[in-house]
Amino acid sequence: METVNSVAPKKIMDDTRNNWVTMMFRTKCKFACFRKQSHIDSCIEGFRDLERFGFVFDEFGFADNHVHFPVNVPKRYSIQTAEIMLKSHSAKIFERHPGFRKRYPNGGFWSGYEHHESTGIKNLEHSIAYCRDQQRHHGVTVIDDRQQRLSVFAAE
Repeated sequence: METVNSVAPKKIMDDTRNNWVTMMFRTKCKFACFRKQSHIDSCIEGFRDLERFGFVFDEFGFADNHVHFPVNVPKRYSIQTAEIMLKSHSAKIFERHPGFRKRYPNGGFWSGYEHHESTGIKNLEHSIAYCRDQQRHHGVTVIDDRQQRLSVFAAE
């Protein structure tokens, strides 16, 4: 008879599961806050801060008053916890744009409404295309108000 030792399998260090979720957040009172590129960039920067916690983002789709984006949520966070983290980090828009305090005096940027749906590998490309098409879908023209360099005044 052969002796067999029971050994625990080696723990997988990487997250191998698919936890892509397509989320949609709407601004409070449906204010059209995403018509300027600087506002969109500040919001994306707030979302991207969470990459250090293991979140993975793909394309963001901004319309007037809401944002769609697919996110891969790390396994240690529930969807509810991830939603709270995403909303709080992206609300750093108040730091970069002080005028938002006039519109949102209590500091709540996102409404309580959110929509999320699980996105499989097959549907991920469809979800990304949907997010990419938001401005055309809603007929929104974004004003590029970021500071640009004037070549006329630049020293040669």
